[in-house]
Amino acid sequence: MGLYLCIFDGDDELDGVEVGSYADFGTFRTAVATHVEEGVEGSRCPMLMLHSDCDGQWFLEEVVLLRAELATITERFMELPPEPLGGDWKPEVAKTFGLYPANLYDCFFDVDGEPLLDRLMGLAQLSVERNLPILFQ
Repeated sequence: MGLYLCIFDGDDELDGVEVGSYADFGTFRTAVATHVEEGVEGSRCPMLMLHSDCDGQWFLEEVVLLRAELATITERFMELPPEPLGGDWKPEVAKTFGLYPANLYDCFFDVDGEPLLDRLMGLAQLSVERNLPILFQ
C-alpha cells in the first residue's frame, strides 16, 4: 500500500503526491533523523517526524512549520553524498527518467521521478495559499 499526500477543496482534488510505500516514507524520515536531527527524532523537524502517517492530516498551522522544516532538510540533503536507492520501484523509476543522484536530496523522489522535497514543499505552499490541510491517504 502506498502513501498519498493530497489537498482537496471540497470534492475537488487540487494536488497530490504519491510518495511510494509507507516503508519508503519511513526511509525518508530515517534519513532526516540521521542527517538533520543527529539521531534525535523530532528534535528539529517535529511536524514531519512526529506526525502519524496513518489517515491523518497536517492542519494549516502545522503546514507553516512543516515548510520551514522542509527547507532545512533540503539544504542539508543537498550537502550530503547520495546513498544507494532502496525499495522495489526506485531503481526502475530512476532508470526510466534518467535520474542519477548527485547528493542525498536527489535520492528521494516520488513515483513520477520528481524530487520528493520539491513536491512536498509545493504541496505545503498550496496548502498555505488555499488555507487547506494536507491529507494522508
